[in-house]
Amino acid sequence: MKGAAMLEVSLVSGAVPVVVLAAGLASLIALTARRDRRWWTRAVPLAVLGGVLSAALAALVVDVLWRPFPDPLPLVTLLWTGLSVLSVTLAVLRVRSAPRPWGIASRVLPFVAVGIVLITAVAQVNQLYYAYPTLHSALGMTPPQQVPFAHVAPPASRVVTAQPGVPFTDAWAPPADMPTTGAVTEVPIPGTVSRFAARPAWVYFPPAYLSSPRAVLPVLVLVAGQPGTPRDWLDGGRLVATMDAFAAAHSGLAPVVVVPDSLGSQLAQTLCVDSARGHAFTYLTVDVPSWIRSSLQVDADPAHWAIGGVSAGGTCALQLAVNAPSVYPTFLDLSGPAAPTIGSERQTVADFFRGDQAAYRQVNPLEVLASGRLPTAAIAGAVVVGVDDSRYGPDGRRVRDALSAAGMDIRYLELPGGHSWQVWAEALRRLVPFVAVREGLVAR
Repeated sequence: MKGAAMLEVSLVSGAVPVVVLAAGLASLIALTARRDRRWWTRAVPLAVLGGVLSAALAALVVDVLWRPFPDPLPLVTLLWTGLSVLSVTLAVLRVRSAPRPWGIASRVLPFVAVGIVLITAVAQVNQLYYAYPTLHSALGMTPPQQVPFAHVAPPASRVVTAQPGVPFTDAWAPPADMPTTGAVTEVPIPGTVSRFAARPAWVYFPPAYLSSPRAVLPVLVLVAGQPGTPRDWLDGGRLVATMDAFAAAHSGLAPVVVVPDSLGSQLAQTLCVDSARGHAFTYLTVDVPSWIRSSLQVDADPAHWAIGGVSAGGTCALQLAVNAPSVYPTFLDLSGPAAPTIGSERQTVADFFRGDQAAYRQVNPLEVLASGRLPTAAIAGAVVVGVDDSRYGPDGRRVRDALSAAGMDIRYLELPGGHSWQVWAEALRRLVPFVAVREGLVAR
């Protein structure tokens, strides 16, 4: 029990991140400290120069040459990149200049200090994004409620459905043996039509789906940001805890949540469009819905489906709702850029649309809205930004204003935090009731 409790200690709040930061700074001080004039005039300046150059090189390679992300590397990441290289350089110089014969301490302790600095660097980046809130999630361990897909996939012989226009809560009486919590499973969703090479998806089943009779429930599809994986919604997004809490307050009822892969790999970018980098749009609007309807016992009515995403995935959710409203008429745009982008419109059009500006405009959500060809009355959604998100906060407000001006039913939230899972996990918790109303699960 003690080991299990330690795995659930917070890495993003409380004492642990403070202790880790203090240990990292103390290790840097220990590596630097030495009563030697040549050390301070030669070794330390050399190490500092190496750290500065490494941070500059990282920014050049990632932000200018490689450009795997639409955003530049955060200053915190560059700072700790430089400090990590500084610590390695200092450790090597200490060992090389240590008096001979070397003792075990003089050979090992400097690199122990380097290890602590590296751990601190990772922890500080994690503090920025809240991606791994516990040691359990950071180690990628099996979620406690994970079950094999085969255990929940077979169709139930008895099901409960709601009448049109009647909230599901009015038709549902939870059976006595219904589980108290939901379950998650990892399962591949093939790109049958799109040929998109997706990583396995995660699916959350609420207690009412796991019971007999089984509730035929609505669907919420969620996508991660970039870089990202479907599992991010379980770790940083606290998906299971949020959905279980909603189900506990509603007789075991909650949407079935499917988290497919929209990228193909950790550093890939598809912008949720069909391009030479993958037919992600077709995958998410054709293959994923087809798999859900054929593999799960869920409400097949598109009016009872929703899509949501974070960061680039938030823009993806808005794109899909605007460009495929018959598939996903409800959306959650959590801190998404105002347009699909890899950093600039010019580069985006060149890389993803072969320089065809008109093709870009046909999928860019705000330009589709401005064209007036979209029946906005049938679409509703939510836009969420972090109060401290100086980069995408303005984008969120721009999207909110454009959607409202188009006559769309919009919820808008500004939550404490920056561009991180601190905001997105809380946004999901607050917006599940909105989704449940839209999907006919509960009354308004």
